[in-house]
Amino acid sequence: MRGRLRSVRRRSRLAPRRTRSDDPAAARRVAGHTPAVKLPDPYERLLELRAGCRDQLQQISAAQSSLQPHPELSPLIWHVGHCFFTESLWLRRRVLGEQDARDDARAALYTPEQSSKHLRGSRAPDVDALLRETRQSEGECVDAWSRAATSGHALMQDDYLPWFIVQHYAQHLETMAMVAQQLRMGATGPDAHCGPRLTATGDQLPAWLDFAAARCRLGTQANPQAYDNELVAHDVELPPYRLGQQPVSNANWLTFMQDGGYRRPDLWDTEGWAWRRQTGIEHPLHWREASGGWTSADPADPLLAQAPVHGICWHEACAFARWAGARLPNEAELEHAARLDRLPGRGQVWEWCANALAPYPGFEAYPYAGYSQAWFDGRHRVLRGGSRHTHAELRRPGFRNFYPETHRHVFAGLRLAADA
Repeated sequence: MRGRLRSVRRRSRLAPRRTRSDDPAAARRVAGHTPAVKLPDPYERLLELRAGCRDQLQQISAAQSSLQPHPELSPLIWHVGHCFFTESLWLRRRVLGEQDARDDARAALYTPEQSSKHLRGSRAPDVDALLRETRQSEGECVDAWSRAATSGHALMQDDYLPWFIVQHYAQHLETMAMVAQQLRMGATGPDAHCGPRLTATGDQLPAWLDFAAARCRLGTQANPQAYDNELVAHDVELPPYRLGQQPVSNANWLTFMQDGGYRRPDLWDTEGWAWRRQTGIEHPLHWREASGGWTSADPADPLLAQAPVHGICWHEACAFARWAGARLPNEAELEHAARLDRLPGRGQVWEWCANALAPYPGFEAYPYAGYSQAWFDGRHRVLRGGSRHTHAELRRPGFRNFYPETHRHVFAGLRLAADA
């Protein structure tokens, strides 16, 4: 979630209320609180995702938890605290109207606009203190959700807010995976070589899948999980097009590099070439040159020839597509193919799209302007599909991820497209 919390209004285009789960495991003890009734699906997921957040702090040292391993990422401990704070703030203050004396101090730390990324680690509590806070917050929230369910508040219609918070946890858990990768890369050092060596293989580019001209539905409808930028669902006309059967592989990318891809200005647009020259980038983020080939700087992410390439920005993806005599897909093509279940390899890496994030016809900001509207600036490109770190709630065909054109720490690669 991005931006400040804003006032809310009733949303009328959600699906009917979801049925309650029949799984008795939902009513398990949490932080000393035993729910009086069986919990519905989003609340079961909240139990799992909260536990997943706390588990992130168990997998690294206390010192690592407060490190900022990349300029575009916050320390891991901040992400954990931010997730629990956000759940409590939306639920207890926005829905139930409860005031908490701790909120102002926590807001100063956990609201992005009030806390610079490079200062967040030094301002965060220590790991033990934060874990105690999260357990207390969880107990309070479990009780508050049961009261909110009968409050009649607009945000509780069709379980909108529970799913909103579920997805917020899920998105931050994927960002925490990015933080963890950067921490591993920093721990191994700039000259580390982990896993097998990638050498020239002469692999061919992925074969094409052909799609006939079609009228297709773009956007998410009848789903309380839908974000505002997925609405309003509408029909678009697609001319015939082609998509690669698989995302571009590491072996494909190495061939591009060996053919001078990073040194040929004819493959880059003006802004992309200026970025390339300014940064001096010549390979994906986690690649390291080694005797006899290339290896990964991350021991948990070996450089396998047939695995999808990632660690590249939008400019790099565009240059590769030009080198291949192709283009990046637009998001409507990827959504259409996903709804037809004709997108092999989807969900391994986020796939850069040619188009920038823009509002759909009839767009209305909800539940606050800052989530999407602030990023309709022409500089944030859409990514589709998901990565191996993406949770199920975010893998729907209509979900629109978006990042600036220069971001490389995202688990993002590309799939080639062409006109048919």
